[in-house]
Amino acid sequence: MSDAYSRPVTGHVPVLRLGDVLLVTLQGDLHDSTAQQLQQDLAETISRTGVRGVLIDISGVEIVDSFLGRVLAEIAAQAKLLAARTVVAGMRPAVAITLAELGLTLPGLSTALSTEAGMELLTQQTPAYRPDGPRQESP
Repeated sequence: MSDAYSRPVTGHVPVLRLGDVLLVTLQGDLHDSTAQQLQQDLAETISRTGVRGVLIDISGVEIVDSFLGRVLAEIAAQAKLLAARTVVAGMRPAVAITLAELGLTLPGLSTALSTEAGMELLTQQTPAYRPDGPRQESP
């Protein structure tokens, strides 16, 4: 993509950089190899760019199984270690019910009803950069 703020991280999963946030849009099934590549690429991109948030839009996902739940939790854990927060947006009621029935709690993930709400959550509560010191949580 030619936009300076857009960068496809993998050939299968669109990822856009919007300021200090990476927007990941999942559509349909996420195959094992694609999920592993996405995890690796996201970690590298967070480390290289210093973004403060990852917003994963799952509104195009019909079913979340234990594999996808684990992938989301692992992405959140890696992002947290790299000083970035992860928000999952657009979860369908049936997906939430399935996750609860599977007993998946998705530690490290915040949720939002829409991509817009997720972006607002990340931009209001991301660590603030101070040129004279480390990142600190904003009040």
